[in-house]
Amino acid sequence: MAVTQVKPSISNGDTNMRISVIIVTYNAVEYLQNCLNSIYEQQYPAIDIVVIDGKSTDGTVEVLQNNTDRIHFWLSEQDKGIYDAMNKALPHITGQWVYFLGADDTLLPAFSEMVLHLTNPGNIYYGNVLADGVKRSGLISAYYMAKGGIYHQAIIYPKSVFDKYTYNTNYKIAADYALNMQLYKDKNYKFTYVDIVIANYNHTGISSRIVDEAFEKDKTKLILSNFEAKIGFRYLFRLFKAKLSK
Repeated sequence: MAVTQVKPSISNGDTNMRISVIIVTYNAVEYLQNCLNSIYEQQYPAIDIVVIDGKSTDGTVEVLQNNTDRIHFWLSEQDKGIYDAMNKALPHITGQWVYFLGADDTLLPAFSEMVLHLTNPGNIYYGNVLADGVKRSGLISAYYMAKGGIYHQAIIYPKSVFDKYTYNTNYKIAADYALNMQLYKDKNYKFTYVDIVIANYNHTGISSRIVDEAFEKDKTKLILSNFEAKIGFRYLFRLFKAKLSK
């Protein structure tokens, strides 16, 4: 049986400047309260938290129950993976901006400063994260976006992205990377960098341990179909050199 809790949206802040912070969890009791606390501590008031849990058995649901008054919506039921859970969260977006945070990650105080830069609904804004105490990744070139992607904890999306797109659940680890490739091609959106460090990224997540084989199989095709030809050719040349060096 699914466990669900819904709360009304916080009344502070203009609707157009609300931001939904989405967290997906599975057996994250060790980290979740710290993650939530980092959101509660933000100076920016118009934040709604959405948590989709994969039917945890370690006490995560009890943490959610204890935080019910400060979470806009939460659900605990079995899912088909990270991106299935993220897709389940999309109907519960309350504002015009959307941010995804790992349960083992934390927001930094400057996140509230970053939100003030969200002025154009046609922009996908990204900043920086701390990973192992190091600021990453700065301004991303189109080639680097194709080759390596952007930390999803660095990106704030306009809600309209998820009126049009959902995550491809065939990709178990890198569906956010694949979506950003599509968005790079979509002329309705522009990736815009703001030099602010907004989150502490923890390397304990599944993406640090498992390779997304389906994505890696499709990666070249995705690059060739979503980026300019010169970027595609550069990537193909990189693969060619790597093959020769083996």
